[in-house]
Amino acid sequence: MLSNVAVRYRLLPTQIKASIWFVVCSFLQKGVSMITTPIFTRLLSTGEFGQYNVFNSWLSIVTIFVSLNLFYGVYTQALIKFDKERDSYTSSLQGLTLVLVACWTIIYLASHEFWNQLFSLTTVQMLAMLIMIWSSSVFNFWAGEQRVLLKYKVLVCITLLVSFAKPIIGIIFVLNADDKVTARILSLVLVELVCYTGLFIVQMYRGKIFYSKRFWRHALLFNLPLVPHYLSQIVLSSADRIMIGRMVGDESAGIYSLAYSLAQVMVLFNAALTQTLSPWIYQKIKDQKISDITGVAYGSLILIAMVNILLIAFAPEAVAVFAPKEYYDAKWIIPPVAMSVYFIFVYDLFAKFELFYEKTTLIMVASTVGAVLNVILNFLLIPILGYYVAGYITLVCYVLYAVFHYILMNRICQEKLSEQPFTGKILLRITLLFLGLGFVFLSTYNSLVLRYVFVFILCGIIMLKREWLILTFKQLLHTRTSEE
Repeated sequence: MLSNVAVRYRLLPTQIKASIWFVVCSFLQKGVSMITTPIFTRLLSTGEFGQYNVFNSWLSIVTIFVSLNLFYGVYTQALIKFDKERDSYTSSLQGLTLVLVACWTIIYLASHEFWNQLFSLTTVQMLAMLIMIWSSSVFNFWAGEQRVLLKYKVLVCITLLVSFAKPIIGIIFVLNADDKVTARILSLVLVELVCYTGLFIVQMYRGKIFYSKRFWRHALLFNLPLVPHYLSQIVLSSADRIMIGRMVGDESAGIYSLAYSLAQVMVLFNAALTQTLSPWIYQKIKDQKISDITGVAYGSLILIAMVNILLIAFAPEAVAVFAPKEYYDAKWIIPPVAMSVYFIFVYDLFAKFELFYEKTTLIMVASTVGAVLNVILNFLLIPILGYYVAGYITLVCYVLYAVFHYILMNRICQEKLSEQPFTGKILLRITLLFLGLGFVFLSTYNSLVLRYVFVFILCGIIMLKREWLILTFKQLLHTRTSEE
């Protein structure tokens, strides 16, 4: 059997092999971190775990301001647009990012006490954050180039090395430190500096250009308008943890962070499915074969709903495995956050039409409104209803976000296409069934027997529909293969 799998793998086109390994890399980067979570929840107190996750939340937000996320959108587009000057463009953006980080470091050092108080971090932690912004940008530039060139072997090796080195070095540092939060952060800095600095040197050597007015101008003009969108996405996923840490306490932030981290594993599944579907959907839109999208999209929504329902069904067990009893209240937060993951996939499906027809301003507006609403609701409701409500606020914001994109998609299709890709009633049925099952399982968390009865019923339904599920998976694989 293994030999047959090996033969089939060798016969796959390079594009398909690369796609598979790029997905594997994504899972490795997050998966190893998740697997080692039970270790760090036991090495760190709930308060320390909360502080560490608040640091990560600030890191996500500050990265956008410092680096402008130059390693996203603009870079991938430019690698194709400037294909004959790829090395020069890459080295110039590496240079621009280094200059941006250096400038922000000077700004920080000039008034470090103000920034420390604003972020509730120490000087060492703030400097570590700035270093990590630079080192992670270096890796993202290099990894982006590898993906465009379909060079997956070295990327997999480095991802493996870093993914396992971070928790191992982290455990050693934490066990031998009094300030365990700072020790955990410094372990990440050390691993990234050792593993990523060489990538910076290689790309600078190949490109040989640190400053290019033309390339710097192109990158800044392209990415600056997208900053509000990037920031809004981070705020939607991180603001609640920061606000809980400030308004309730680090222990509550730690419990909420664990629940959020477990639910976010499903985001990796989203990413893998999106990576498979995106090029195929864009091609179908270009060819105006919208009806081809419909069935595969419905099947994808059902698959996403199913994997999130499984997480909700076994949330109490997941929390028990990943953390000691101090974290057990996290089980009540997982359902709304897992439901949010479903709506992340839904809105991304609708946004494909906006991106294809370059309606990026509409995306920015929707992101900004969603983020602002999230912050306002958290500020108003957390003091009244407790930190649990943050999960439901996130769910409400993503629901509204999906509805907004659905309306925009329909308007665009009316203008540009002759048909609508989705039927509202079918989308509503799938979504309401998903939400209903999620809340049913949530209501059984205090009754193990009742919850497992529902699990067996759900498994029975899956068995009855297994042929349809297998057919859907084959359709999804075919979309990717035919596109390549």
